[in-house]
Amino acid sequence: MKKAIHPTWYPECKVTCACGNTFTTGATVPEIRVEICGNCHPFYTGQMKFVDAAGRVDAFKAKQAGALKKVISKTEK
Repeated sequence: MKKAIHPTWYPECKVTCACGNTFTTGATVPEIRVEICGNCHPFYTGQMKFVDAAGRVDAFKAKQAGALKKVISKTEK
């Protein structure tokens, strides 16, 4: 193996989750911040969490309704 091409390996990389949970793992960076982990992920906790996607869904429905109006007006002509 070539000596100068490999990244630095940190065997004690600290991982910090948004929920406050911390743990260590090996990585090529000394510290990692994550939004979700095994302590707060809904699959592992059994609790449903509401993800803020309502704005995107509403925007999509409005866009779709506008397109439907255009299609209906074209077919009436």
